[in-house]
Amino acid sequence: MKNQWQEVVQHIKGISGNVPTHRRASKHIYSFSKNAFEQQLAIWDQVWRNSDDFWMRAHAVFFLERNMNKPGALQAIWPVIVKWQDQVDDWPLCDALAKIYTKTLVVAPAKVYTQLKKWNKDHDPWKRRQSVVSLLYYSRTKKTHLPFNKIEKLVTPLLPDKEYYVQKGVGWTLREMYTVYPKESFPYFIKHIKSISSIAFTIAIEKMSARQKIQLKAFRKK
Repeated sequence: MKNQWQEVVQHIKGISGNVPTHRRASKHIYSFSKNAFEQQLAIWDQVWRNSDDFWMRAHAVFFLERNMNKPGALQAIWPVIVKWQDQVDDWPLCDALAKIYTKTLVVAPAKVYTQLKKWNKDHDPWKRRQSVVSLLYYSRTKKTHLPFNKIEKLVTPLLPDKEYYVQKGVGWTLREMYTVYPKESFPYFIKHIKSISSIAFTIAIEKMSARQKIQLKAFRKK
């Protein structure tokens, strides 16, 4: 595996550019690219866990994105990448994993939701952010969503959270929660109007009608 690691490092270090450039370059054919999926996953797991380089880890995520629609792939991915969150210390990688975690939530809801509940109470702000962003991610990317009450149970405890990026994640999730469950969400907004931070509120109301925005802003002023 050492030679494969060096092969990956050599390729990625030779790339200069932004995310689209790296995403295209991630389709590079390695010597192990025709190996079984589980074998390739083990190599990228090594890449993620043994490198603190952003782009190395980003390419590991790109590998997951290209394979997560294969039958059984998400089930195989989860036991491996659930540990990747331990090394997340920025929002791009946090949200990149959320894209995978939210898909895994569909095929293994009990396992993933249990983990999200644990992260929801963790001292690590990136785990708390992940605990809500993964619930829906961009709701349009999925046909199946958790029930409203399960989403609300993880969002509500983080409404008073002091961390900026946690609040950004809360706002994102409130917005997507409204998109999926508008009838349930609007009363929820009114009930918790005093607890929703200004950071989260601005994001949360993005998809509401002008009338609803005015109504909620009036409630906040009161």
